[in-house]
Amino acid sequence: MQDTARLAKLLQKNRWFSELPQDALDEMLALARVRSLDDGEFVYAKDDQPDGLYGVISGAARISNIGPDGREAVLAVLTPGSWFGEISLFDGLPRSHDTLASGNTELLMIPRVGFQQMLERRPELYPLFMKLLCRRIRISFAMLEDSALLPLSSRLAKRLLMHAHNYGQTDDEGGRPCVQLSQESLGLMLNSSRQSINKLLKRLESLGWLQIQYGQILIIDEDRLTQLASGAPLPDIN
Repeated sequence: MQDTARLAKLLQKNRWFSELPQDALDEMLALARVRSLDDGEFVYAKDDQPDGLYGVISGAARISNIGPDGREAVLAVLTPGSWFGEISLFDGLPRSHDTLASGNTELLMIPRVGFQQMLERRPELYPLFMKLLCRRIRISFAMLEDSALLPLSSRLAKRLLMHAHNYGQTDDEGGRPCVQLSQESLGLMLNSSRQSINKLLKRLESLGWLQIQYGQILIIDEDRLTQLASGAPLPDIN
């Protein structure tokens, strides 16, 4: 019963799944199964055939690709409550990226066949999932634009806010958004060094806009970070 309640909460936390009728949520939960992975273990590899939709219960999932020179380009590090794998679920094409467990990770997996059968029986659910796909497309275009037009400080602020709003959690005390991303992961996602990210984070912390904690970054002043994410200059520290 406790596991069922925990998995149901994972579905209900997602803004799109929360709009589904309760019987549809119950059906998805009945289809789902749990996968446990060790650190660095593949959830799936690029060009694998799609097997299902995934949600992070604990740990994290790192979505990336390896370039011809062996360097890794990290697109996202998804923390508990995040969902991924929906693109191949709908178009039926092979996976476009590698996805690996970051730390010991538990995933909820809804098999592709059962999911498609549910949609065939209930086509009225399609618009809700199309909203999810469209939002992911918008985010992808925005990231391409940011990399060309914004300085690193603005891109860092925007990435922190994006993860806080879409994948993040809140702290236990004040309900403030927090992001569970390492500085190394942020550097990989923003095509920058860990040292540059660390320097910027410490500067933002000295301004009182965020707080660096073990394993997470707590957002203190979301309004100032939003201004910085929009391209406003980073103020000097007196």
